[in-house]
Amino acid sequence: MQDRILASVNGSPITENDVTDAILSMGQRGKSLMNPQGRQMVLEELIGRRLILSSAKKDLLEFDPEFKRQLAALKDELLTKFAVERILADVKITEAEVRAFYNENPEQFQRGETVTASHILTDSEEKAKKIREEIASGKLSFAEAARAYSTCPSAESGGDLGAFERGQMVKEFEDAAFSLEPGALSEPVATQFGYHLITVRKKEEAGLLPFEEVKEPLTARLLAEKQQKAYASRVNQLKILFPVDRY
Repeated sequence: MQDRILASVNGSPITENDVTDAILSMGQRGKSLMNPQGRQMVLEELIGRRLILSSAKKDLLEFDPEFKRQLAALKDELLTKFAVERILADVKITEAEVRAFYNENPEQFQRGETVTASHILTDSEEKAKKIREEIASGKLSFAEAARAYSTCPSAESGGDLGAFERGQMVKEFEDAAFSLEPGALSEPVATQFGYHLITVRKKEEAGLLPFEEVKEPLTARLLAEKQQKAYASRVNQLKILFPVDRY
């Protein structure tokens, strides 16, 4: 499909693809501009930049000493970045290496006992008891009651607190949560924040995290360490080739 020309500045065309590329280069911020109004705004911005560029060339600003200095600094920066990328390009990490590290260092991948729980927070024990009666009678599900009555921000997600280990919640709440069996509903639990009703959806014993659960972050970590070693090794080699004077 032909790339449609939208404008021309001093003989230099600006196309549909130029606008699209400019929007994509903005990342997340550019998503709001993927519409006719947004694209028109970007087109006007590109026209403005082309006008500035045309003026700069006409005024011979590329020969200005300060521009030359900045250009040389930018060139050095880009060349350094490119050279580093070349050093790291061949550094790879295999799944076998990741798995071997996992097997040889099990102490790094232990998790404590966890519960996955939801709660409803109220400002009085009486309110908590009435809400508990509604849940126990089947009038409302726990999630519905949380959305209707809980004063905690987690109310929006039905009171869901996700999974947590010991030491992450206040003691009274933690003791109650870890003593519950999955599916059970607690009596009102008093803490410094108010009165909670707690239900536990899942409990997991302490133990070794599964390999698949740690594989992705562990791969990224080991690759970064390997790249750092490759970089340091190359720098040490270059210290032999080029003089380094410290003052």
